[in-house]
Amino acid sequence: MSQIPNTPTSKSGKAALHVAILAAQKAGDVLLANFHSDKQAKHKSRGNLVTQIDLLAEKAVMEVLRQEYPDHKILSEETNSTTDTSGYTWIVDPLDGTNNYVYGLPFFCTNVALARDEDILVGVTYAPMTRELFRAEKGKGAYLNDSPIHVSDVSTLEAAMIGFDLGYDDQQAREMLSVAIKLWGKIHCMRLIGSSALGLAYVAAGRISLYYHRFIYPWDIAPGLLLVQEAGGKITDWQGNPATLHSNQIISSNPKLHSAFAKVITL
Repeated sequence: MSQIPNTPTSKSGKAALHVAILAAQKAGDVLLANFHSDKQAKHKSRGNLVTQIDLLAEKAVMEVLRQEYPDHKILSEETNSTTDTSGYTWIVDPLDGTNNYVYGLPFFCTNVALARDEDILVGVTYAPMTRELFRAEKGKGAYLNDSPIHVSDVSTLEAAMIGFDLGYDDQQAREMLSVAIKLWGKIHCMRLIGSSALGLAYVAAGRISLYYHRFIYPWDIAPGLLLVQEAGGKITDWQGNPATLHSNQIISSNPKLHSAFAKVITL
């Protein structure tokens, strides 16, 4: 049995998971306060938006992390901090699901995770519209608010609800749509989530049976990697290798359904 790693205590004596939750909730407060405002979104690339609210939410996260762990590196979707004398890295997406947020859809969240090298120790995905906090600490299980969660026990494609997202790369999007066409008629139903972080959290909670994506970044995947694993799931790249922070193509599910899905996409 592998040893459960210790996580570093913060400057004020808080546990790392506590700090991650606090940071995510602070960002969530910013997102909620501005949900009905004029978002004034700008295009980072076609279909990929950023708003001033992304930056305000990121600032809220950064303030907590820099105060509690001043010697830790922070990797964020919007900006990066190079301070690092500890070997620990906080991985942050202040707003995952920006398109949903800008257009008034409630499927968005904040991601905060702590890694030591490639090892995710703490992961939090917070959905402020529903007040749902998905959290995991390595070796200690996964939780939705205060209740333990587990991946779905669906073992056949015919009974599966499958989620996916297209991302911003045209070629990858076409390939994901071709997979959807292969699956159509073999599954119960399919959903585009609009947030890869929520897709992974929903797999961990057993809400959707499987989630796949072919254009994903470390800040999208970091909490979900841990959530799915701690909830008893399997998350790999498209070649079947264990997913890492740098896997930009992922399949997440329970082990039985994962195998059934893999057979279809290789046909």
